[in-house]
Amino acid sequence: MHRTRAALAALAAVVLVLVAIGCGGTSDAAGGDGKLTLVAYSTPQEAYQEIIPAFNETSAGKGIKFTQSYGASGEQERAVEGGLKADVVALSLAPDIDKLVKAGLVDSTWTSAPYDGFVTDSVVVFEVRKGNPENIRTWDDLAGPGVDVISPNPFTSGGAKWNIMAAYGSQTTTGKSDAQAQDYLSKLFKNVSVLDKSAREAQQTFTSGKGDVLIAYENEAITAQRKGEDVDYVIPDQTILIQNPAAATTDSKNPDKAKAFLDFLRTDAAQKIYAGHGYRSVKPSLVDKSKFTTPSGLFEITKFGGWSKVNDEFFDPSSGKVAKIFQSQGKTTASG
Repeated sequence: MHRTRAALAALAAVVLVLVAIGCGGTSDAAGGDGKLTLVAYSTPQEAYQEIIPAFNETSAGKGIKFTQSYGASGEQERAVEGGLKADVVALSLAPDIDKLVKAGLVDSTWTSAPYDGFVTDSVVVFEVRKGNPENIRTWDDLAGPGVDVISPNPFTSGGAKWNIMAAYGSQTTTGKSDAQAQDYLSKLFKNVSVLDKSAREAQQTFTSGKGDVLIAYENEAITAQRKGEDVDYVIPDQTILIQNPAAATTDSKNPDKAKAFLDFLRTDAAQKIYAGHGYRSVKPSLVDKSKFTTPSGLFEITKFGGWSKVNDEFFDPSSGKVAKIFQSQGKTTASG
């Protein structure tokens, strides 16, 4: 059964690769050789479509052709584990990379890269309709009666896990007990009407007109505004620092090229492109503090013991705290 799910995930991801190629997902540079496949989570697609041509203009990137695949972080991880070829993986959260480490597909030293292996930062925000007609300002507002909330499913989407830990932490960092924080999550998810597979799909659901508020990455809200969508966003006082990793695979046929691309992702040039798409740079000197303010109650995943502990405690599909809430509400905990 596990192999069947993995094979199906791999097939789905291959389709995504082919779609990406059909939509201009391949970057060709004349006069060189080499090819890299980038498998990434859904939200940074526009950023990579600028970063890759910029890399091709460097001496290290000249002539490298890229194939790109984008989708929900958890599904992308499972697809690579199931056989989807990748040279570089850029996923939503560290545990998805660590699963590939356990599968022997990423070296365990990936965190020794600059900035602990991360290439972008962000924070969880509330994306609202233009003018914020529902006057949504705090986490408590999301759990109020009649509020239609959109958020992706944490059993497929890494972004959703960040959302949930931001929501949980908004309670415990203000003095609430674990039981009270779990009760808050239960009330919040009673208001969640759509659980899409990925953060990008949730974004599309919201911009199509569904929901009063979308729990999202800050960069997704900024990207939506840049595309002309009638949305605003609110940064709550209590929110979590999102850190997104990237790593090379151990079976890359072009490991030197993969490393060169990863090195480029942490250059000022690439970091500025990420920032242009709403991400916070991993390089503190490049963070525009007038644009990217620091929330007063910002916290990190380490506050809850790190992702290894959090995944077991909250997101185990049968016994995790979130799984139990979903089961009580008839929501799916299936991974694919």
